[in-house]
Amino acid sequence: MSSRTSALRSSKTGLLVMLVACLLFSMMNTSVYAIRVTEPAISSVVVSFIRVFINWLLLVLPALFRRDIAGLFGDFSASLWLRGLFGASALMLSFASITRIGPGESSFLGASSGVFVALLSPWLLKQKNSLVTWLAILGSFVGVSLLFKDNNGNHDLLGRAMALGSGFLAALAYLMVARAGRNNSTQAVVFYFCLVALLLHGGYFALYGCQLPADAKVWGMLMFTGLAGSGAQYAMTRAYQASPAALVSAVSYLTPVLSLVWGAMLFGQIPNQWAILGSALILLFGVLLPFLR
Repeated sequence: MSSRTSALRSSKTGLLVMLVACLLFSMMNTSVYAIRVTEPAISSVVVSFIRVFINWLLLVLPALFRRDIAGLFGDFSASLWLRGLFGASALMLSFASITRIGPGESSFLGASSGVFVALLSPWLLKQKNSLVTWLAILGSFVGVSLLFKDNNGNHDLLGRAMALGSGFLAALAYLMVARAGRNNSTQAVVFYFCLVALLLHGGYFALYGCQLPADAKVWGMLMFTGLAGSGAQYAMTRAYQASPAALVSAVSYLTPVLSLVWGAMLFGQIPNQWAILGSALILLFGVLLPFLR
């Protein structure tokens, strides 16, 4: 088998894996909002901590069984640590925004990560952008601005800013994956995400404390959130290692579409015309970006 055929097969596999990640991410987002509806007193930081802790256990326990904990630390590169920092911060902001504005709009604003990937690639990945690409990036940000308009009385600017911030930080994390993933296993890349996230959550709890849920149903949803997020995290990391970053980011736009559908079906969150137009612009230009490049 030629190297080109092998690379093509790897790229296709990466995109299929990303489709699975999108489904799992949308289910995770919906579960986060369901927890908020069921027990409003539970902080989003507690939810993100449980999600990360389960992910960490799924990595560490098999490594302990294989007696290969050292393998999780990879090459200790700065890209791994930065991937962990950016990814963990993006997760905490994303969960906070979901509890404030719902899974649909939050996911579309978070999906601006694909646009930020294209915006930052010329500097971080040395991939040049054409004029048409820059126009598509501009069009995407027009869509983002429309999502900041009042949506049926929900004018939570902070929640929307959190979602957009999570998109920017997620883009930085993805670009770090594209760099660190060349010399490290998928498990090592995800391990640094979990390690840094646990440290950030620990610092937050030390300052502000935490309240655990009292409802067994909420604990079940927390477990589901952690398992779905862990599976999605692994699949996404594997996809970025196997396929071009920009192409994978285009496929990732299935996540906000599914999240919007779940939000409408399960919670009756129907966006107004401005939110629909903004989401459509983000989706259109976000998907087109890798092909224009």
